[in-house]
Amino acid sequence: MSDAPDPEVVELASRVFDLARRGDAEALAAYVDAGVPANLTNDNGDSLVMLAAYHGHAGAVTALLARGADADRPNDRGQTPLAGAVFKGEDEVIRALLDGGADPAAGTPSAVDTARMFGKADLLELFGAR
Repeated sequence: MSDAPDPEVVELASRVFDLARRGDAEALAAYVDAGVPANLTNDNGDSLVMLAAYHGHAGAVTALLARGADADRPNDRGQTPLAGAVFKGEDEVIRALLDGGADPAAGTPSAVDTARMFGKADLLELFGAR
């Protein structure tokens, strides 16, 4: 028996990651509802939420969080979706993540650290940080 991943599973995962990058909330929801793990991660540890957040897709983020995805799941570098959204300046995604329970202090650097780094006083206020 081989430990090599099933090519069909790899292709499906690749398709689902592309949907997250493109922000296709309806298709993502359908795949997760059909059994794809809401917290599926790629070879960098980026979750579907991370990819959707980083590419500015608040609707996809909301759909994934509503299906049990972890708003604070860090990637292999310790970055969270919220910190990525702060870095990219994606205000709608930031709101969607916060509404979904994201912790601004989670990750390295955290969303709070990232907001400080870029002098985003409005976000520091939103996060309740000084």
